[in-house]
Amino acid sequence: MTGTPGPDPARFEALFNQAPCGYLITDDAGRITAVNDTFMSWTGYSRSHLLGCKLQSLMPVGDQILYSTHCIPQLGIAGAVSEIAVEIIGTDGQRRAALLSASRSPAPPGEHPAVRVIIFSAHERRMYEKELVAALRAAEESEARRAVAEKELQRLALHDALTGLPNRAGLKSELDQHLAGRTGGAGMLAVLFIDLDHFKAVNDSLGHAAGDELLISVAHRLASAAAGTSTVARLAGDEFVVVDAFAAPSEATALAAGLLEVLKAPMQIEGLEIVTSASIGVAVAEDAVETLDNLIRRADIAMYRAKELGRSRWELHQPAESDPTVDRLRALGELRRGIREGALRVHYQPRIDLRIGRTSGVEALVRWQHPTRGLLPPSEFITMAEDSGLVRPLGAWVLGETLKQADNWRREGLGGAGLEFAVNLSARQLNDPELVPMVEAALRLRCIDPARLLLEITETALMADPAAALQSLTALKNLGVGLAVDDFGTGYSSLTYLKKFPVDELKIDRSFINGLGSDSGDSAIVGSCIDLAHAVGIRAVAEGVETSVQVQTLKVMGCDLAQGYHFARPLPAPLLREWLDATAGGGPAVLGLPLN
Repeated sequence: MTGTPGPDPARFEALFNQAPCGYLITDDAGRITAVNDTFMSWTGYSRSHLLGCKLQSLMPVGDQILYSTHCIPQLGIAGAVSEIAVEIIGTDGQRRAALLSASRSPAPPGEHPAVRVIIFSAHERRMYEKELVAALRAAEESEARRAVAEKELQRLALHDALTGLPNRAGLKSELDQHLAGRTGGAGMLAVLFIDLDHFKAVNDSLGHAAGDELLISVAHRLASAAAGTSTVARLAGDEFVVVDAFAAPSEATALAAGLLEVLKAPMQIEGLEIVTSASIGVAVAEDAVETLDNLIRRADIAMYRAKELGRSRWELHQPAESDPTVDRLRALGELRRGIREGALRVHYQPRIDLRIGRTSGVEALVRWQHPTRGLLPPSEFITMAEDSGLVRPLGAWVLGETLKQADNWRREGLGGAGLEFAVNLSARQLNDPELVPMVEAALRLRCIDPARLLLEITETALMADPAAALQSLTALKNLGVGLAVDDFGTGYSSLTYLKKFPVDELKIDRSFINGLGSDSGDSAIVGSCIDLAHAVGIRAVAEGVETSVQVQTLKVMGCDLAQGYHFARPLPAPLLREWLDATAGGGPAVLGLPLN
């Protein structure tokens, strides 16, 4: 077979040296192994001086820290960094503003990876980059000033700049501290959502300066009137909230009535006497697990009802039949009953080996046959099951049912007898001390080879507590089962942990597969994920594959396995058997065509 002629080395070297920007090649530590003439001309350094020295040594101390602590780790995880603002110090001692982009290419066996760096001069810097550089310079001058700056930045991040009250993030932070110190009998959490009446009229008639002055006065009045254990925050515009624990709902509504009276008192704004009023919605937590966001949402609903009823009043939110909290409790009871009464189903989606075009395994996906809503996908109930603890019996049932099916096919000598079965684990299951004994018992009951079982854990679940995850994964690996990182690319996992985790495959999140072949960014991410998987010696799997273009692109990239609607939807066991029989001889799955 005649190959395509390789590139002319002399022409490549000329292009490299005459590129309009600085072009360098380094190792993972930043040590320069090649540099072009453009960079030498720009900085004044000779090639002999640059080769062997670290790229970051040409930067000021602050940028050295930036490159070492951000760029190098990011290159290891994502394989690329883009337009990082740095300064390069030339031979004349002058700092040259630059934008740095770099990509890391995995190396063939026996060689070191190469980092390709592009640096070009930047005459104008964006404002936030200037502030970052200035902050870094200040940090170099004084450790004390750096600590003060960090504290101030944290304060600004958690507080409203106009009124000084906590913002939404600050409210959550203060409330977490407040709840940590509460005892079991500290009362019910309640939110008062306060919205000023006709605030827009003040802004429109007197101007934004007068409006700001009014907001500051309101903030002071609320903070004084709700002093004590209450937390007062400004969410946005003329919206404020007061959060506290109360012995009864009547105490919360009494506070709301008091705040209305406080706000009605006249105030002087730019020499004019202004009388303002507000509408207040009150929501009291029904149980200890209701979130702050849900309480704010319910209080917001009540506030709008107060406005509809004439303003300058409070309204208490009463959970109704259509209230999400009530719906959740009802659904939780139905799911608990469904698990007990056998309403769960397992469907199987084929996993295709892209190298040979045949089915290598299946992923078990649970469904809930709801009595009124029909067959529900896991997205409708898994989060609820995990939050409530029902995921433990649900997960045990799915694993047992999957291994039972594997045993049935083995006994019947069907086409699926040699398949690998993938089962999902949730974050709560991963932290369950009974997980390993449960998996071991299920395998022993069906006499299934552990190597045929693959347990999938999302990247987000792994990174919630990496140390605990490593311990659980190691124990599972000792059983002989396979392990996969699911939804990779969404959980910001460290390359260090990825290397430590005893996993066998990396499943690329479907959100990146969607743009494969049409979105250059998604294509680059998928390619980097595949290269990363192969670099640490594990399989790369693409999920959510729906088109032949995606299949062909994945093959070119060297992806090992794929699954998705392009091949087959998740199928009940009988239909999967028919699908396996239909594709065993080189049918639709081999050709890359969907069966249904």
